[in-house]
Amino acid sequence: MSTSLAMTLDSYRRTITTVALVLIMLVFALSSARRAVWVDLYEFFLWMETTWFGVIGKTWGAAFAVVEAFHLLAMALLGGAVFVADFRLLGWCFSDVPAQEILDKAHKVFVVSLIVVLATGVFMACGVAGKIYWLPVFWYKMLALATGILFVFFIKRPLLRRDLNDINPRVIKLVAVTSILIWVTVAATGRWIGFAGS
Repeated sequence: MSTSLAMTLDSYRRTITTVALVLIMLVFALSSARRAVWVDLYEFFLWMETTWFGVIGKTWGAAFAVVEAFHLLAMALLGGAVFVADFRLLGWCFSDVPAQEILDKAHKVFVVSLIVVLATGVFMACGVAGKIYWLPVFWYKMLALATGILFVFFIKRPLLRRDLNDINPRVIKLVAVTSILIWVTVAATGRWIGFAGS
């Protein structure tokens, strides 16, 4: 029995680790320790505004707008990659194309889009760091984004690299639905920042 349990735990090691990390982040976010760390981060956010990115973002509105346009385009590509891959896993589209081919191509687009989103997001955050620091929704977005990145690289991608025929169809559908929910949350909280910041 213990050997069977050990084999089961070993095969789900990444999933268990990712879930544990997300739970630790949630417990931290809901604990009093978060406040102490949050207060200490304020100086860092003020420093971000003094960097080149912060100065350019605050003084040159056109530069900020161009970077924001690339950020939005990259988010659209990222969302498209997520939806295409997950809808294929659910059997809602591209059923005439092998699932693994769709997943591999969508993942490449996802990775490039994620890099652009993170780079442009850091630039934009530097320009308004003192403002977003006080927005609770910014921290929710960061939690959702961290959850999404951990989910993709430690659960979804490693699981779906295997032959999909060897995976329970319910697990595949659960992974697809979870992925959609996480990334819709990231997008919704990002949009919410725009409303909260205005």
